Formats: sequence, structure tokens, C-alpha cells
Amino acid sequence: MSALLSGYKKIEFAREGRILRVSINSPETRNAVDDDLHHELSRVFYEVNDDPDSDVVILSGTGKFFCAGGDMGWFQGMIDDPSRWRAILAPAKRITTSLLELEKPIICRLNGAAAGLGASLALLCDIVVAAENVLIGDPHVKMGIVAGDGGTFLWPQLVGYHRAKEMLLTGRMLTAQAAHEMGLFNYVVPADQLDDKVDELARELAAGSQLAIRWTKTATNLELRRHALGVTEAGVAYETINQQQHDHQEAVNAFTGRRPPKFQSK
Repeated sequence: MSALLSGYKKIEFAREGRILRVSINSPETRNAVDDDLHHELSRVFYEVNDDPDSDVVILSGTGKFFCAGGDMGWFQGMIDDPSRWRAILAPAKRITTSLLELEKPIICRLNGAAAGLGASLALLCDIVVAAENVLIGDPHVKMGIVAGDGGTFLWPQLVGYHRAKEMLLTGRMLTAQAAHEMGLFNYVVPADQLDDKVDELARELAAGSQLAIRWTKTATNLELRRHALGVTEAGVAYETINQQQHDHQEAVNAFTGRRPPKFQSK
């Protein structure tokens, strides 16, 4: 493995020729985001871009989940100590930026549920292949916070503003088939065919003209990168205000207590 891709606790790597597999590997927590994983996500795609031994990237989750979004203990820790929240703001923007600036084509192998930041990670990939039993959505509002880590700029570009606002304002999770019909996924396949389809696409890309592929992707992403810049800055600012309000604490309490939240903000 390249010396670049070392020192990771929550992300694993594997190679097949010039195809690099990047797997979120914390199945005991449903691959939920905590300090370690958030930090690693903020650096991994820059290092993947510089990795001399790969041309195509596959992003997946280990176990039954792709990425379940933020870990509740992590959220509570940042409520209790707001300096921890402030410490993740710059890395949060780097996660989005690094995926949009990654020149190598990246395929999402969507093996399980993707929520919040997990959904953004999946949808920022160039091609999404989903197992037919997965769910995807951005339920930030159900946690009493703004979808500041990608959802507010990404979903409107993928499905249009009316559909995006319905999904972001309700925090509803979509079935794989519904997401496919909206245009979020390239392919939906039975779970036992997921690897075959992902590998077929990866091999096709790996056999292509790499500079032509990379620079075509780069040019295609230019407008999305421009749009993301302003929206992400505003989204992160609004989310920061939410983070210390009653509704976010109530959402964490309700989730851990397995009860409906009682929101109060007006």
C-alpha cells in the first residue's frame, strides 16, 4: 500500500491492479461518523488523488451499512464541548471539496443505508451502484440541524429543487428504487450482484484513456464546485447556529431514548 494511505483507523484499502477499494470500516457502529472517521474522511480523497498506484476508486462500507451519518455520542460530545464542533468545521468542508476535486473516477458501491453525511459521500461519487435493499436520505432536519455538509447544494443539482426541498425539509429516507427513479443512482441491482456490476464498471474505466477520463471529470465538475463553495459556507454557518439550540439536543435525546422528538424552535 502507498505510504500516503497509512495511519487510518476507520478506513481500509485494497487493490486489484490499478483499482483502489476504499471501505469505511466501523461496522459495529453502522459505519457512523465520529471524530476519527471525520478526520480520516477529510484527508483520504486528497491522498487517493495523489496515490501513484491507482486510476479508479471504489468507495464502500463494511458490513450491512454504507454510512449511517453522525454518531449520537459524537453529537452529544460536541454539544457538551462546542470547541469540538468548531474543530470539525474546516475538515467538514474539506470532505466535500476533496471529493469534488478528486480527478480519478470514483464509483460508489452502495451496500447499505446511507444517511446524512453518508448520503453526501455516496452522491458525490461519479457513478452510484446500489443494492436493491438500501435506503438513502439526508435527515439532518430530524436532528434539529441544517444539512450543511453537502445536502443543500448537491440534492438540487441531482433531482431538481422541488424534489430536493421535499427530501431535505422532511428528512425522509428513500428506497433504492425511488432514489433510482429520481436519478440519484445509476444502477440498482440485487445485493448478490452488486460486486459484479461495480467491478464491471471499474474495469471498463481502468481500461480507458486515464488522462482523458480524469480531465473530462474535472471539467464536468467545475460548475458543481463553483456552486458548492457558496452554499456550503452558508450551510455550515447555519448548522453551527443550530448545533447549540434546544432542538438538536432534543433530537439526540429522543434518538437515544427511542422516542419521537418534541421540537420547540420557531
